[in-house]
Amino acid sequence: MAAKFLPYLLAGISVGGQYALIAIGYTMVYGILRLINFAHGDIFTVAGFLMVYATASFR
Repeated sequence: MAAKFLPYLLAGISVGGQYALIAIGYTMVYGILRLINFAHGDIFTVAGFLMVYATASFR
């Protein structure tokens, strides 16, 4: 049971940490500039797609 649960737990913690870093970045930008730039989300999405493509092409 634990052997099946552990990879899901680690993946969840990893994704949660990434979301937390993105949220901290938004908070810092908003705290300094008092402006939210939603273009950052586009950059994160493109980076994610590039990593999926790179991972799939190196297999």
